[in-house]
Amino acid sequence: MDCVCSVTSWVKLARNFYKGLCYAAGGTGMENRLIRLTAPAGRDMLRSLNAGDRVALSGDILVFRDQVHRILCGYIDEGRDLPFSLENAILYYCGPTPPREGMAVGSAGPTTSSRMDTFTAPLLDRGLAATIGKGDRSPEMTELFVRHGAVYFVATGGAGALLGRTVTRVEALAFPELGPEAARMFTVVDMPLIVGIDTRGNSAFVTPERRKTRI
Repeated sequence: MDCVCSVTSWVKLARNFYKGLCYAAGGTGMENRLIRLTAPAGRDMLRSLNAGDRVALSGDILVFRDQVHRILCGYIDEGRDLPFSLENAILYYCGPTPPREGMAVGSAGPTTSSRMDTFTAPLLDRGLAATIGKGDRSPEMTELFVRHGAVYFVATGGAGALLGRTVTRVEALAFPELGPEAARMFTVVDMPLIVGIDTRGNSAFVTPERRKTRI
């Protein structure tokens, strides 16, 4: 079974997305490099990434959204053990659809990341290394990523079918009663991402709040 999308397809998708960001910034973006990254992620590797880098992510990533965030934060508040480790993990904000025959998963597009802002700090405290989602993060969230040496990756919204084809295996982790909102692990190959916010707080997004220059 071949569940991996072609390199040509995802590179075209990622480059077109990045060109849109760079147009807003007044640059071409063609100088930005392609990085192959394996999950779980080493902190040294994450520190080497720059905002705007194109990333081909392979390996095992956590997958869940609002409801699991709320439950995990409740566990943390109560001093309970979590059902799975967050140490150096990459978390994809996604609620996948059921797979078609011959596929590991159906559509697997990103969720708007700001929905998770309230729950992010406790998970970073538990070792979460990076998140993947859609849209910019607030200045407060950027400072949180800097403080924890974490990275925010951006996946292309509206491309759930293509992103789903990068998933080769799905493992149920916890809370199956939540259905599509349950906690899962995806094994992905060459998932196309952009570094939205790097460990130094530099951003691929240009908004009025981000006009000040960072190192």
